[in-house]
Amino acid sequence: MNSIQCKLARVALGWGVRDLALAANVSTQTVSRLEAGEQLRISTLDGIRKVLENSGIEFIPESHDGGVGIRLKKQTP
Repeated sequence: MNSIQCKLARVALGWGVRDLALAANVSTQTVSRLEAGEQLRISTLDGIRKVLENSGIEFIPESHDGGVGIRLKKQTP
């Protein structure tokens, strides 16, 4: 997960910076630093990513035909 993927995921869920910070048990400054492209500890980054994935986000890696992105996981009926 990179900075733009974090912001895209947060917005797709309708969350503000504060919402993600609370869900991931980090400070709002940590989320802002991540979205600004600053380096975070791997454990912090993994924790934020896990919260977003558990909330229905799927991260799309860069490939030969496109850049990174996100999508919402398919809802099961």
